[in-house]
Amino acid sequence: MRKHALITIALFLSGCATGPEPKSEVKEPEVPAKPAGAVVEIKAPLGLPPVPLPANNPPTVDTIALGRRLYFDTRLSKDGTVSCASCHDPKTGFQDIRPGSVGVGGKLGGRNAPTVLNSAYNTVQFWDGRSPSLEDQAGGPIENPIEMAHTAPELVKNLNADSSYRGDFERAFGPGPVTFQKVRMAIASFERTVLSGNSAFDKWKYGRDAKAMTPEAIRGFNVFNDPKKGNCAVCHTVEKEYALFTDNKFHNLGVGLDSKGELKDLGRFKITNQEADKGAFKTPTLRNIATTAPYMHDGSLKTLREVVDFYVGGGNSNPYRDKEIKSLDHLSKQERADLVAFMEALNGEVPPGTGAPEGR
Repeated sequence: MRKHALITIALFLSGCATGPEPKSEVKEPEVPAKPAGAVVEIKAPLGLPPVPLPANNPPTVDTIALGRRLYFDTRLSKDGTVSCASCHDPKTGFQDIRPGSVGVGGKLGGRNAPTVLNSAYNTVQFWDGRSPSLEDQAGGPIENPIEMAHTAPELVKNLNADSSYRGDFERAFGPGPVTFQKVRMAIASFERTVLSGNSAFDKWKYGRDAKAMTPEAIRGFNVFNDPKKGNCAVCHTVEKEYALFTDNKFHNLGVGLDSKGELKDLGRFKITNQEADKGAFKTPTLRNIATTAPYMHDGSLKTLREVVDFYVGGGNSNPYRDKEIKSLDHLSKQERADLVAFMEALNGEVPPGTGAPEGR
């Protein structure tokens, strides 16, 4: 890797559990499900590229509406207490304000539940990248024993017994029973609409509005982007026409060491079994970062200033830390404050229709 970014802050898509998700017990239908109805456009806001859409699950009005209903329904959990929104709450930036999310029976997850915002742009899902798509990811927490603790067959049975849900699934996918595949597809279609852009930064950089950002935030962006200063953009990428603020790669920053300096969570290594991936986690997006504390995969940092200070100190030393991560103690007090001001300018707009459906 090249010189490391300054701000690898904790966000990214669902799942607070430490280990891989259990495999579904349900058999998918021989003929894959396909959305019914006209495909709709998911328009990207200022500062984001076109939304990637899978050929086998194009969004429609009805699949998005069904996915939204499922996302906020606690019946997706075994005891009816936990929904997707319990850990990825729109009121808190579609993430969890707790370091580790609480699942059924009060079971505590080992990772901070990252934001769903802009998860459509993730090349892989979860902190360790164990899911290749939003569709695959959507089923994981439902069957995870320390999250929703349900099983696919039980959930499908319950949804098929509900005439209202049967009607929604038929409108979304045509005639036929509810399947777990359709559940995952619908949730994924809804999640692709949860976008955030058109921030003060976007208006300044991409909208060419010179007054959209404060002088402090502009100075902070210069520190962020300067390879000799913060060098943050090497991992939290900013392109000419858009900015995802993530390279979608995995890095060890020395987060989550125990009192002996050992890694408490091996991260990406559990998926790849590659030594270089020990303690490596996916670079999170910085969009809406000021509203999505706590930070890092373990939720160990509470404020943006703490995150800046963490990188000023060069992270925590361990045998697998990225070799080129350097101390940033050369940054002045003003430059550190400006970095925080810049990150605060990344708060964007969230489209209507992504909150809980009426009556929930």
